Amino acid sequence: MRAVVVSLTKRAILPEKRKDTTVKRSLFLAATLFISATAFQLAAADPPEIPYTADPNFLKLPPDIHFGETSGVAVNSQKHIFVYNRGNSTGPAYAATASQILEFGPDGKYIREIGKNLYAWSYAHDVRVDPQDNIWAIDKGSDMVVKFTPQGRVSMIFGRKKEASDEAEPWTHVNPPRPPVDGQFRQPTDVAWDQQGNTFVSDGYVNSRVAVYDKNGDWKMSFGTPGSGPGQLNTPHGIASDNQGNIYVADRGNRRIQVFDHDGKVLREIKIAVTAPPGLKPWMGAVVPEDAPANTMKAGAPWTVCITPGPTQYLYTSDAYPGRIYKLTLDGKLLGMLGRVGRQPNQFGWIHQIACPSENELYVAEILNWRVNKLTLSPKK
Repeated sequence: MRAVVVSLTKRAILPEKRKDTTVKRSLFLAATLFISATAFQLAAADPPEIPYTADPNFLKLPPDIHFGETSGVAVNSQKHIFVYNRGNSTGPAYAATASQILEFGPDGKYIREIGKNLYAWSYAHDVRVDPQDNIWAIDKGSDMVVKFTPQGRVSMIFGRKKEASDEAEPWTHVNPPRPPVDGQFRQPTDVAWDQQGNTFVSDGYVNSRVAVYDKNGDWKMSFGTPGSGPGQLNTPHGIASDNQGNIYVADRGNRRIQVFDHDGKVLREIKIAVTAPPGLKPWMGAVVPEDAPANTMKAGAPWTVCITPGPTQYLYTSDAYPGRIYKLTLDGKLLGMLGRVGRQPNQFGWIHQIACPSENELYVAEILNWRVNKLTLSPKK
């Protein structure tokens, strides 16, 4: 920047090119505007770090209960915290049941287990709480979404797992993809709702679409197909809605968040143009080169999407590497970021779901660190 300023200044005062004061002032003003514009671009490309404190031990488990991979976390209107984790498993290394919902009070004290020995339990993915405080579990392994009442009883079921009497094997990715079936999921990931009570299921690893049901649980439609074009999806890994009923999908394999209206029309896409800090190592494995094909371990590939309540809403998302959380406006402006990959209390190991009950209070479920980390943000005013 200084070299540019010097160059412009010298050209303005060369003796063999006498210019009047108007020209000098014009050049000086142009240089000033250039510097200001460039500085603005640099600031926009390098969002501020948001200060925060982390409490990885906020949730208190009984001595005989342990978290496995904590894949989901949600908070209801009473500030109770629900954790969907891949615990409760003492079976074989492969094909063991790994799903369990645990409820905690606002003070972090353990309250109860929900759905113990449920038929749908297979492999936990996400958990959500709807506006009526019903609890929804999305099980990737059984291809089912289960709605519980606030009291913890099953009230509605979506999808169906493969029968144990047949060859109950996981869905495989084939090319060309299998045609989706109405009312059936293939490794679903998350759920959201609009103001009319319609349910939107991100369906998921195999179908790569969004399935839609009305408030009564009747099938309405689906939108999205496998691919990378506008409206297409590559592993929709999370889903959320805003106050206007727009649907935000973490299109992880395409490194973007796509925004749809409630009819499935594409409104916009959000891409987080960031790079990883030099020399930062992943939690495991090697760094994926930036010029490699699309990969879920690249900076800015969204694993999560959470939208805060209130008249002014913010969007939070995260990536696995460099393991940061990003704060955005709903139109996609990047406001700040925090954290990095690692094993320390203020670091993260594959954030799989975020609960954001307010702008500056977050709960993050970490797959690799087997914990839910409570974060209190202190953004600079």
